[in-house]
Amino acid sequence: MFGTIIEFSRYFVILLFGAGIAVSLAGMAPTRKNRLVFWCYIITVYILQIICLYFWGMDKSLKMYPVICHLPIIVFIIVYLKRSLLISLTSLFVSYQCCQLPRFFGTVAGAISGSVSMNHAVYVLAAFPLYCFLKKYVIEPARHLMERSAKSCLLFGAMPAFYYIFEHATTVYTGFLYSGTRPAVQFTPFLAATFYFAFVLLYCAETQKQALIQRERDMLDSQLKQAQTEFASLVQMQQNAAAYRHDMRHHFTLLQGLALNENIEEIKEYLRTAQADIDAITPVRFCENETINLILSSYAARAKQSEVLLEVDAKLPEELPFSDTELCSLLSNALENAINASKKIPDINKRIIRLRLYEKNNKLCMDIRNSYHIEPAFHQGVPVSDEPGHGYGTRSMVHIIEKYGGVYQFSIRDGWFIFQTTAG
Repeated sequence: MFGTIIEFSRYFVILLFGAGIAVSLAGMAPTRKNRLVFWCYIITVYILQIICLYFWGMDKSLKMYPVICHLPIIVFIIVYLKRSLLISLTSLFVSYQCCQLPRFFGTVAGAISGSVSMNHAVYVLAAFPLYCFLKKYVIEPARHLMERSAKSCLLFGAMPAFYYIFEHATTVYTGFLYSGTRPAVQFTPFLAATFYFAFVLLYCAETQKQALIQRERDMLDSQLKQAQTEFASLVQMQQNAAAYRHDMRHHFTLLQGLALNENIEEIKEYLRTAQADIDAITPVRFCENETINLILSSYAARAKQSEVLLEVDAKLPEELPFSDTELCSLLSNALENAINASKKIPDINKRIIRLRLYEKNNKLCMDIRNSYHIEPAFHQGVPVSDEPGHGYGTRSMVHIIEKYGGVYQFSIRDGWFIFQTTAG
């Protein structure tokens, strides 16, 4: 009687241990409702197991275990926790492999004592501290890895899936692993080593890919921070212009003093200097939007320094669906790329940039085209550069446009490099 109680206790603990690990990996929150639903599920499946044992016996029930126990947990995760089939399968395979930890301790104890009841008892006793250990140190990082991407989830679940299939194929449905034949002895470690080798190669490739994505994300963040800094300097320039206008009375007082002393040349020089200062800090008005005016004023000055003709046609309202930083990053990168391409043309008269900005259906529309000396290369419709540290400005532009559900096109036509976009 005691042995039967220990044996059935083991079946319950196996179910509770494996299902608990599986739903934790799938991200089930520890709420009161979730706990209640989970315990109802455990009791239902356990009753189903007892019924199967009663009618079919141990051998048939063991072979039906994937249908009796494993399939319901997959359905539970998909239906109740609303997780994908991939997450559900990976959670099952990983939890199945975790169940082998207390099984190992029970098997060793049973072999030493020669008692099946000792095997069951040690399994039950080992399950609880192992479950706590897994919950504290394994579940959280494993869940983050599974949710990182579909490929990461596949790679993480590949080894547990291999173990699950291999064990059922060689111990549950056949006795191949316990046959002691030469193929069984040689094939098993070879297959495990080969699978692990393939897993390491694939995982390294995925890790490098994720690292590259992270580097690009960091560069895009850097671009936005740079845009914030640049926009702040433009705003400061606008404030300086306001302050300069406010101080005009002081300039008039100084000019009046020079005029009384008939210092005509000094007046002329002072006026030239003041005019240059005012021109340098006063934004030109291109449209109703002040942010656009600040950015265009700055790049108009840069184009002039590079001896590039910048033609602007801007018809935009005061408000746009972009933040000032995003507007600065989008327009600054487009103009900077255009200026850099045009200023390489030896003939100054052919250095031309034409920018058209307008609003249509509450969306920002941009058409910027520039002359160029060296035709750019394209990859998947986006211009690329082989110079180190270049190309991130274009990616930043694409990132902002896609964020707002916009469309864009880079093209070359009739000697012009053309960038067109609609977003907002």
